Amino acid sequence: MDEQGPEGRGQRPRSRGLHDRVLESLGPAITAGDYPPGTVLRTDELERRYDVSRTVVREAVRVLESMHLVESRRRVGVTVRPTEEWDVFDPQVIRWRLAGPDRPRQLRSLTALRSAIEPAAAGLAAEHATPEQCAELTEHALNMVATSRGQQLPAYLIHDVAFHRVILRASGNEMFARLGDVVAEVLTGRTQHRVMFSDPDPEAVTLHVRVAEAVRAGDAEAAERYTREITVGALRELDILAP
Repeated sequence: MDEQGPEGRGQRPRSRGLHDRVLESLGPAITAGDYPPGTVLRTDELERRYDVSRTVVREAVRVLESMHLVESRRRVGVTVRPTEEWDVFDPQVIRWRLAGPDRPRQLRSLTALRSAIEPAAAGLAAEHATPEQCAELTEHALNMVATSRGQQLPAYLIHDVAFHRVILRASGNEMFARLGDVVAEVLTGRTQHRVMFSDPDPEAVTLHVRVAEAVRAGDAEAAERYTREITVGALRELDILAP
């Protein structure tokens, strides 16, 4: 017998929508510092504030707990955890923090991470990339060139994200590969929050083409050098656009 009859099928999407609404309000508020570490959030107060059931609140809190943003204790409530305990690599946490008042510092922190990881990943990619991955890199680099003029940032972003995902994956290092979502959030956040020029820096676009060529040629030193220049350029842009 179908356990999700007409009534059940109608309730699940609604419950999910309410859960998302609570999460998308409470998560950004916590990461923005509206609820400092140590703040206790009472479940019954959250129910009233968002006009939702206790089940919906618990679902949202469970997600926040998985991100280490809060901890829930019986007879205490939901307590906001210290910032240093947050899962700062969680893509959702990154997205929320980039939408908040601490965006410039967050972008610098994440770009510094990229500058430490991506050049090494590119060097390894030059040694381990498959012909298919080399072809992907070339395709995305050329598409970046094609969308780098005329204020086509959304289209450019698609290929920029894909390019860097391939680099991390082609490194052959599973730890680097797992950072693909982190880099994607950084690049997406820069675009969505207008921390980029209306057209990408032509030098940066050219450098992506050179990285693709170096990886295809198996030149690890050049791939690493060009990728480092990309991340240094990204930090320079932040000095201008997010001082």
